[in-house]
Amino acid sequence: MIYELYNRESAAHIFNGWEETIIWSCLQGVMGHIYADDKENPNSAMAILGDFCFLAGKPSRDLIEFKPDWFNQDFIILVPQNNHWTEEIEKYYGTKAKKVVRYSMKKEQDIFNADKLNNAVKLLPAEYTISVIDEKIFNYCKNENWCMDLVSQFPDYSSYKKLGLGVVIMKDGIPVSGASSYSAYLGGIEIEIDTKMEYRRKGLATVCGAKLILECLERGLYPSWDAQNTWSVALAEKLGYHFNYAYDAYEVNWM
Repeated sequence: MIYELYNRESAAHIFNGWEETIIWSCLQGVMGHIYADDKENPNSAMAILGDFCFLAGKPSRDLIEFKPDWFNQDFIILVPQNNHWTEEIEKYYGTKAKKVVRYSMKKEQDIFNADKLNNAVKLLPAEYTISVIDEKIFNYCKNENWCMDLVSQFPDYSSYKKLGLGVVIMKDGIPVSGASSYSAYLGGIEIEIDTKMEYRRKGLATVCGAKLILECLERGLYPSWDAQNTWSVALAEKLGYHFNYAYDAYEVNWM
């Protein structure tokens, strides 16, 4: 039997030491959900938000195969706490689980050079403009595949305005690149960066990332960065982050 935890702190010890902001979002009740094998004294738990599901504690086949009723997508990224979870994921899903490598960047305060970031923003060519995401841009991103993930975890603009933060680069009044909060937790956001295909490799992601970090610093928020690939690692390091470690994850299609 799997239960959703409303007393989320009862599962905090299971995730202890795992510095992932999506887990923090779920435990804090800011965004996402926590499910476990027991309501009061759980031994196994999962933190699920957006495309991500973090599995911790005693490996549980029930949790690995569990899909919440509200979860209306077929794709999910499972992140195991250790090799015991890895073995259970591979046993249950087999070839349906595609093993990928992701990269954690260190979460360090006071490492960003504001002058360097401002200089990066100034490199934006004159034919582009950069703006903080407002309601009009939010609604635009909600309906465009390439930039949907900039705002997809927020049901409406009011929730985004309250919890999220983002910037976009515009060309002829239309967004072509953006950096935004994939998710939010108390004291910070998890950064998502996307650029429209035909505008990639023009340095726009660097400008967006630099501008969003500056906006976070102004508000006293920490801009956490988890990299999907080595290109993202290189961009993060360019903006001031330091590499922490690589970890395995599993992309699963529930179809």
